[in-house]
Amino acid sequence: MRNFIRFFSGRYPIGLVLLTVLSQTLLAEPRGTGDLGLVVERATGSLTAINTTSRRAVGKITGLGDLSHASLVYSPDERYAFVFGRDGALTKVDVLENKIVKRVEQAHNSVGGAISQDGRLIATSNYDPGGVRVFSAETLEKVADIKAEYGEGQLARVVGLVDAPGQKFVFSLFEAGEIWTADLHDPKNPKIQKFKAGKEPYDALISPEGRYYIAGLFGEDGLALLDLWNPDAGIRKIVPEYAKDDPKLPVFKMPHLEGRALIGDYWFLPAVGHHELLVIDRREWKVVRKIALDGQPVFVIPRPDERQIWVNFALPDNDRLDVIDTRDLAVVRRLMPGKAVLHMEFTPKGQEVWVSARDDDRVLVYDTENFRELARLPADKPSGIFFTSRAHRLGL
Repeated sequence: MRNFIRFFSGRYPIGLVLLTVLSQTLLAEPRGTGDLGLVVERATGSLTAINTTSRRAVGKITGLGDLSHASLVYSPDERYAFVFGRDGALTKVDVLENKIVKRVEQAHNSVGGAISQDGRLIATSNYDPGGVRVFSAETLEKVADIKAEYGEGQLARVVGLVDAPGQKFVFSLFEAGEIWTADLHDPKNPKIQKFKAGKEPYDALISPEGRYYIAGLFGEDGLALLDLWNPDAGIRKIVPEYAKDDPKLPVFKMPHLEGRALIGDYWFLPAVGHHELLVIDRREWKVVRKIALDGQPVFVIPRPDERQIWVNFALPDNDRLDVIDTRDLAVVRRLMPGKAVLHMEFTPKGQEVWVSARDDDRVLVYDTENFRELARLPADKPSGIFFTSRAHRLGL
């Protein structure tokens, strides 16, 4: 190939540029996406691209607007990320080329989104105007607008939006106190089912196999459970009085239920406004144990092999991480990564965890077996960390 290019470029100068591009394309080393990820830099509206094998930053994408509550999902081939900005923008990013492919201003205030089971549709979860909007993953053209109407034409803020089997999205309406499912087999004509959930659902999760959707209730004790295998049974209230005898504490940060920890027959969920972790038996949906913590938990994330659970905290304890051993359900290690620990992300097989420390402008990498720090990377006010392996999991 090099001799071919040298021969023609010497005799045909007009084609030199074309041949140079051709040579670079053909001689470029193939690159996969499986060990890549993105770190949200909330203060600058940018993303830092990272490689988990080399533990280093490999690129920067700028111009994404308000990322103060940003999240993202990946296409099935891990090539593209779809970023949901707080300013209502939806941005498609090329993970290999570290560039914006397309950006649309789809709402005024948005808090997340999801990608459909087949990877063809992107749904956004909106505060203003309330509702869910659905876009083509290929072009970002809008294909559906699901208005979260309740009462006398009011629009509810939408939270807890997740993808589900059967080409569905499931989400909660905060003011309406409802959970809706939307079947998108025909994207232009979504089939909606509505369920009364309880007072002020604020966040939600879906179980790894896609059966159970659980919404936390801010306006009352307990959780709302929808069995997607048996939706006709409606909503079931679970653990309604888990904290009835405990003193009420101010909630400094709402916990994120999508940091789900389901291990065997037990769910591990953060208790809203309390310094404890709830252990719920999902056969009877009752609290069977409470694990005392030194702060209000925000994310409760299991290591992929389920041997550990890692927990971060709201103010004033957001400079630490607790590691819980799932054999004896006790805190076995406390780490102090830095100021304002916002997020954790495990490598797919769990040997490492990446941690963002926003107010120290850094991302740290720990060995999850011996808790040794392996690397630290500079980042500008980092928050969410998202690896491409999320492309193959429901609800993330």
